[in-house]
Amino acid sequence: MLSTLAGYGFARLRFRGSNLLFFATLATFMIPFQAVITPLYLVLHQIGLTNNLLGLMLVYTTFNLPFGIFLMRNSFAALPSSIEEAALVDGCGVLRAMVRVLLPVAIPGVISTALFTFFASWNEFFAALILMTDQSKYTLPVALNVLSSGTFGTLDWGALQAGVAVTIVPCIVIYVLLQKYYVGGMLTGAMK
Repeated sequence: MLSTLAGYGFARLRFRGSNLLFFATLATFMIPFQAVITPLYLVLHQIGLTNNLLGLMLVYTTFNLPFGIFLMRNSFAALPSSIEEAALVDGCGVLRAMVRVLLPVAIPGVISTALFTFFASWNEFFAALILMTDQSKYTLPVALNVLSSGTFGTLDWGALQAGVAVTIVPCIVIYVLLQKYYVGGMLTGAMK
């Protein structure tokens, strides 16, 4: 939702400094996550969000947001401006034109963004390992690492392979369910 609104704003609503702000958003890609994990841990610890799934969710949202904004900005920028102009002439406001007219046309971009951010969060290991200490709150990749680790650094390959099979099932199910939107054309039915 945040990526969609910000992407629409960067693609359609021109304001002073919008290109600079978009460049600053993209520049956050260049900051490695490992470089900010210590200050991030200290901040989350001060506000009581370490060892908390809400804190981990905020971290995942924050670090996936620039890529989502980039994808959604490009999705909205690829749409013809005549669609939005027609909605504005018909009496829609800017937000209503985005929700009722442009968003259904940009649904492949929304689905692509959702898939990429879901897969990135689902497979993320490092933040969950650092920010979670309670084993009952571990994410699946961290729990798999703990489960498959044996004594003296040995690996239980059977448990690891079974865990990988379980891990991949939700990804395949979500992809298959959303495939028709993901593969669908961007402007199918837009110009009626």
